[in-house]
Amino acid sequence: MSTDTTTAPSPDIALAGSPSTAASSAAPGSAASGPEGPRRPRMAGRAPARPAPAAAVHSVSAATAALLGLVALGALLHEPVLIPPLAASAALVHCAPALPLAQPRSVVVGHLLGAAAGYAVAAAASGSAWAAAVAAGVTLALTTLARTPHSPACATAVVVVLQAPAPGRFVPLLLGSTVLLVLTAFAASRVRRAAPKYPAYWW
Repeated sequence: MSTDTTTAPSPDIALAGSPSTAASSAAPGSAASGPEGPRRPRMAGRAPARPAPAAAVHSVSAATAALLGLVALGALLHEPVLIPPLAASAALVHCAPALPLAQPRSVVVGHLLGAAAGYAVAAAASGSAWAAAVAAGVTLALTTLARTPHSPACATAVVVVLQAPAPGRFVPLLLGSTVLLVLTAFAASRVRRAAPKYPAYWW
């Protein structure tokens, strides 16, 4: 009766050149080495994919047309209708129409809350940069509680504090301008068949 003297290779002995050996010998996070020497890891960005040329031209053209419409309205009424926060809102509704910040509820109510916070803070304090910063923070809190997130509304509060526009003229123009931005975004999303439909929700 013969006994089998063949023994399995010891687990401590690894085959030379095996992938497991190479992987275990490299320190975590270290660059892999090749024939030309150590290779640097690629810097992979997490930015969104570049839009198709037709989509980019459509969104930029629609946003520019909406802003030109605000300028035309201001020239007709002899009032400065186009303010920086509205330009930021136009960029949101036309270039990121699916975001909660771009929905009609956020655009219209957000700017009105920003104006209200600006006038309230300006009445309680002087129209200084300190008061403008407080008004922006109050606007952020109000829009968060009201579920109307819209970052340009914070800039509206700053404009109100620093420039002190007459509320009887400023607020109606602000309301009309935000409604115009929403309607132009709605129309633009229906012009191009492949464009994402705006809004994702009205209220």
